[in-house]
Amino acid sequence: MASIKKINSRKFKITVSNGYRFDGKKKCRAKTITVPESVHPRAIPQYVAHEAEDFERLVKNGFGEDADTPFEDFARSWLKRQTAKYAPSTLAMYERMLEVTFQYIGAIPLSKLRPIALENMLIELRKKMCRGKPIQEATVQKYLTAVSAVLTDAKRNEIIQKNPARMIDLPDTKAHAQAIPTAEEVDHFFHVLKDEPLHYRYFYLFAIYTGCRRGELCALKWSDFSIIDDITTLTVSRSRSSVSGAGVVEGPTKNGRSRTIAFDDTLSWSAVCYMAAKIEEAKQGGFPFSEYLFTDERGQLVHPDTFTKHLRKLYEKAGLSKAYHLHTWRHFFVTSLLHGGVDKQTVADLAGHGDTSFLERTYCHPQMERKLQASDCLTTQLFGPTVENEDEPLGA
Repeated sequence: MASIKKINSRKFKITVSNGYRFDGKKKCRAKTITVPESVHPRAIPQYVAHEAEDFERLVKNGFGEDADTPFEDFARSWLKRQTAKYAPSTLAMYERMLEVTFQYIGAIPLSKLRPIALENMLIELRKKMCRGKPIQEATVQKYLTAVSAVLTDAKRNEIIQKNPARMIDLPDTKAHAQAIPTAEEVDHFFHVLKDEPLHYRYFYLFAIYTGCRRGELCALKWSDFSIIDDITTLTVSRSRSSVSGAGVVEGPTKNGRSRTIAFDDTLSWSAVCYMAAKIEEAKQGGFPFSEYLFTDERGQLVHPDTFTKHLRKLYEKAGLSKAYHLHTWRHFFVTSLLHGGVDKQTVADLAGHGDTSFLERTYCHPQMERKLQASDCLTTQLFGPTVENEDEPLGA
């Protein structure tokens, strides 16, 4: 709302606050007006109020000084302000994607960035090649998502009135069905794990039983365990990720929030046995006991990529699908809990998601047994609990 300061009987200073600059300083614009002599003294307050309203509308509609900031300058400033919000790997991904977009829209002032400029950028991005093939539409749209995150921040700071990235009509992306291991495949995998070194065995077991992301598992420390009301709990608050040009970096979780996972007696005893084995390993090897859970036989931290690469060998040994990856166990975790009757909010909290609808769309995959149950359920409702002649086609 505009503030009005009276200078004399017919002279007034109008000041409008319009959010904050991208450097964090408050942004204000001022204007001094002189009321014409033709305006009756009793009408001066109404005249000044009308002028203040017009001036505020002018400022709020995107004519603030920061609206002329080029997109690239604002985007780089935005990246610097996100270090506490995103994990290092996520921030690095945003930075890589924005660097690509700068050649198309980087020089355009925020106030002049229109949907057509973004649509032209998408046309050029669709021409990019990866391993001899055009990049997928889903990847193209991820570039727009990065741009939209920057423009959303500009809108929040009242530098622009609308986010042009939200005005684009995008084509549908090709959906990829996420395969989930069956109970038999899980048994095969557990059988293979029995012969693995300690850190591999328990890393993959924790991936299955906690649903943690790879980076979160790599950052777990023994101090993250605690006992609350005789229940063993694990607090997940950090992530160790491989960042291009920076090596392995430790930071917050993907969404910047910590969460607590409760261990039942079986899982608690497994953690105790693993800790005892690692203490003995350090004693026998003559090296200090590490504060981190997943170290190799010499007490050294394992590179996150190593767990991913080694898992491929285990899948091949167990005869599992090449479509499976480490994140598959996170999908398995969420799907199993939801199908097992655990409420959505609890599962979302365990997985580190606040949006239960996103959780169901992304992670809950109907198993084939569930689909068969659905078919049996409909048959039972239509034809009763038993069908006299099972060989006779339905509707015959």
